[in-house]
Amino acid sequence: MYIRRSIVLWNLASSLTKLSRLHTHSADILSKVESMAGNSDTHLTRVLFCGPHFPASQNYTREYLQKYPFVQVDDVPLDDVPNVIDKYHMCVVKNMKLDSNVLSRAIQMKLVMQYGVGVEGIDINAATKYGIKVARIPGDVTGNAASCAEMAIYLMMGLLRKQNEMQIVVRQRKLGEPVGETLLGKTVFILGFGNIGIDLAKRLRAFGVKIIATKRSWGSNSQDSCQTNVHGDLVDEKGGHEDIHKFASNSDIIVCCLSLNRQTAGIVNETFISSMRKGSDSMVFDTKTNLNLSDRPESGLVSLCHQ
Repeated sequence: MYIRRSIVLWNLASSLTKLSRLHTHSADILSKVESMAGNSDTHLTRVLFCGPHFPASQNYTREYLQKYPFVQVDDVPLDDVPNVIDKYHMCVVKNMKLDSNVLSRAIQMKLVMQYGVGVEGIDINAATKYGIKVARIPGDVTGNAASCAEMAIYLMMGLLRKQNEMQIVVRQRKLGEPVGETLLGKTVFILGFGNIGIDLAKRLRAFGVKIIATKRSWGSNSQDSCQTNVHGDLVDEKGGHEDIHKFASNSDIIVCCLSLNRQTAGIVNETFISSMRKGSDSMVFDTKTNLNLSDRPESGLVSLCHQ
């Protein structure tokens, strides 16, 4: 959700380059395709964005591709996607699931990618069955991880400083209330220490917080080890999946940065919430839609969705 304009453009430009090679056999043919684009639709590479939400995705892509008239970018309502997908060569999934039924109609499709990090909106087995490649947008080199990390800190500070109440008292011309809190001294639990978790930990260090984190494996070859060699130890206490309830009970703030899959979906459930430290300071931020509960702002539960 909090994705920079460079993310889709970076991956789409790379994908379009590869896709052009599928449609042409040499630079000379590609040049001919460009010159003939205005005369015939048969030489167009058609890119489909699913749904009207996150309009910056298709708008920035169109802007970037203005000098490539042989690439056509369309966005259609979600209900219309199954009816028109057979006309497109590339598809960017946003707010729907490309299941086997939809992919079976994509008879010209060469590549499918998801807006945002992850590929949970795509049935990869079905795509493989129909000969469609699936592209993943990496969060660390595109700015997405940094963007999510910054947004998580923004929301933390907004809740701690009681931003909504503050707006009310400012209009009432009151001073000195509400009494907010600082991040200083808080314990932040990063649930899933991947690209977003690493970027978040880097930024939180400056606020004087204690950082605890869980990860499937803290192996010596993992990215987090490489990052800590350069930036110092980012985590005060490390754990695995078996530690999530214990860590939740010791945390003021929890940020869920797990990849969304069958193993992690709904991991922040009633049991997890009940294990959290009691008090108004306790809050959960979810960067990957792993919540099994509806948003409950009154209890400090906030969904920070990437899609």
